[in-house]
Amino acid sequence: MTDTPATPGSTDPRKDSLIEYPSRFPIKVMGAKVDGFVGAVTHIAKQFDPDFDAGTIELRDSRAGNYLGVTITITATSREQLDELYRTLSSHPMVKVVL
Repeated sequence: MTDTPATPGSTDPRKDSLIEYPSRFPIKVMGAKVDGFVGAVTHIAKQFDPDFDAGTIELRDSRAGNYLGVTITITATSREQLDELYRTLSSHPMVKVVL
C-alpha cells in the first residue's frame, strides 16, 4: 500500500508536530502608531495567555514613523489557541498585519 497525501479536513500529524506545546511563541503585530494600539494588543495577548508578561513586548517604528510593530511572545498551548489568537488579532480594527 502506498502513502497518499492527506486530504483537506483530515488530521495530518506532521502539522501538529511542527510546534511542541507548550512553547514560547513570538507574534509580530503591525498597526498604525496611535494611542491605545499597544494596550489593545496586550489585552488580546492576555486573553489567550493569562501569564503573558507585558514587559517582554518589543516595539519597532516603521521607517516613516506612521506604523508600529509590536512583538508579543506568548506561551502557546495548542494549534487551536494560536489559530484563534491570530483570528482575534487580525480582526481588530487597529491591526493591519499579523505575522
